Amino acid sequence: MLTTQYLEEADRLAHWIVVIDTGRVIAQGTAGQLKDQIGGAVIDVQVTDPARLGVAAAVLAGLGDGQPQTDAVQRRATVPAKGGAKTLLAAACGLDNADIELDDLGLRRPSLDDVFMALTGQRPEGPAPQPSRTAQRRGARRQG
Repeated sequence: MLTTQYLEEADRLAHWIVVIDTGRVIAQGTAGQLKDQIGGAVIDVQVTDPARLGVAAAVLAGLGDGQPQTDAVQRRATVPAKGGAKTLLAAACGLDNADIELDDLGLRRPSLDDVFMALTGQRPEGPAPQPSRTAQRRGARRQG
């Protein structure tokens, strides 16, 4: 038995996965079975200009099978795409027509992170972010 928040680790090591959200089992199966629940492929876009991420997500929303998920830090938008390569071509044309410059555009199999987001509507939690040194110094001044 393995308990982890790192879904990539679960994907590599576990034969059977149980997804728990707020204390409830919401899905279970092999990694492949869980990935198949959200579709066969995911379109993954990385925009050059972070200000254009919302427009890219809107383009994908009209093409994919579900709502796009965005990551502002990575400048990425992803959406399930059961249409595979045809949907990828339509996305490339739509993004080009919207004058969105890309650093990356691809079609890939869903990850367990994608499964978790589709099931819960949120990203899996990782380790808590460490406060910056500036924030640590401010906190020390306030205490002293």
